Amino acid sequence: MQLDLNLLAALDALLEEGSVAGAAARLHVTAPAMSRSLGRIRRTTGDQILVRTGRTMTPTPYAVAVRQQVHELLHEVQGVLAPSRELDLATLERTFTLRWHDSLVALSGPALLAAVRREAPGVRLRFVAESDVDTPGLRRGEVDLEANANRAGAPDIRTEKVGETRVVIVVRQGHPLTRAGTVTAEQYAAAEHVTVSRRGNLGNALDDALARLGLTRRVVATAPTEAAALEFARASDLLISVPGATTRSAAAGLGLAVLPLPLELPPAPVHLSWHQRYDTDQAHAWLRGLARTALTVGGAS
Repeated sequence: MQLDLNLLAALDALLEEGSVAGAAARLHVTAPAMSRSLGRIRRTTGDQILVRTGRTMTPTPYAVAVRQQVHELLHEVQGVLAPSRELDLATLERTFTLRWHDSLVALSGPALLAAVRREAPGVRLRFVAESDVDTPGLRRGEVDLEANANRAGAPDIRTEKVGETRVVIVVRQGHPLTRAGTVTAEQYAAAEHVTVSRRGNLGNALDDALARLGLTRRVVATAPTEAAALEFARASDLLISVPGATTRSAAAGLGLAVLPLPLELPPAPVHLSWHQRYDTDQAHAWLRGLARTALTVGGAS
């Protein structure tokens, strides 16, 4: 039997995405073409691979059993068919898409862009906003690098901790808390707050820490980005609690005061994530190195 390696890629995509439409989008083919590939895979394996259950599709026991093996085989084949070549940064032309937390873009984006332009002037960077819902951008190949506080749980996503930062309080100059000396947990809880959440969440880990002390705070608004939250703080007596390393520079530029948080919280991590298909991609590895340096020098560590 002659083996079609395109079917291996299609099977991997189908098992990863769990749908014909998702697999088609990942491999940049039409849904009918992917449906035909699924039919060929079914005839070749003698298994249905994916079966419809209501509005979704569920992998068969055989598909679940071979999923990791298929993924590893495809990775090995790609390594054989794409041998390592000398990377010429001076002539490299490529566009990378980066989905970073907005504060990390503001803090470390300029350093990364400067390094890229200096070493590979033909490379372009697309910084895109984080979505208010989790999206499989890394898996689909729509995003090359993510940088945020999240550690990916999927086995095919590589995640590297590149730094950490502690939460601080940011208020306007002249805010009553700036005259209080050391801010207490009670004073902190009594203030009115703005939270930062791209999903509009009013609560977070700070509320859990306050609850352990028998305290609650009043959150009057949410902001989708730290930049927006800083403007709320500058225009009122509202208080925001944000990662210090990514916010101190912006707060200072707006004339805001930064105060210690009177709660015991573990430091917030900064993670860099990418799909494992890029592990041996020299250009991607080069960009990861520059991003790692930019995020560290930028103050994420």
